[in-house]
Amino acid sequence: MSTQEANVTNRASDGMRIAFGVGGLIAVVLGLLVLFFPVKSGAVVLQIVAAIIAAYALVMGVVYIGSAIFSRTLGGWARTGHILLGLLYIIGGIIMMVNLGATAAVLTVFLTVIIGVLWLFEGIMAFTTVSQSNNKVWTVIYGIISVIAGLVLMFSPLMGAITLWILLGISMVVLGIVQVVRAFSMKSVA
Repeated sequence: MSTQEANVTNRASDGMRIAFGVGGLIAVVLGLLVLFFPVKSGAVVLQIVAAIIAAYALVMGVVYIGSAIFSRTLGGWARTGHILLGLLYIIGGIIMMVNLGATAAVLTVFLTVIIGVLWLFEGIMAFTTVSQSNNKVWTVIYGIISVIAGLVLMFSPLMGAITLWILLGISMVVLGIVQVVRAFSMKSVA
């Protein structure tokens, strides 16, 4: 390997180390923010997501109205439908943008209940496959845990959302630390 190739390889290796280290430190900091301020950090993230969804609704409303006005192929009913749909998107986007806190709360409950329903059905599906499973005991245990977790999320979505948020914070801290250790333990290629 020539000296120039070795320099390029070393710079690439150093770049990877820096990327792993910085990414790991960011994950640790964000994870600690989630763990020490779960409600505040969750509210901020959900309001950002709510704002993005509201902005999406506004843009889609404009797109639908624009397609109704400028389309040469839409008939009368399709054009009317596009205008009405566009107006509904715009009205919904404005309502969401004005009430970001409420939109974030509804989004939290909705997503948590959806996860609960999915886990409930996943548990039920596990029970339906017990007869074909090689390890029936673990399949039944998995099904029971999945059904219980799904029901808990469905009937107490806010507690479930906070629990899931804290688990995300823990995983970010752990994975961030592993990433930083990985960055310091990487060997130079050359």
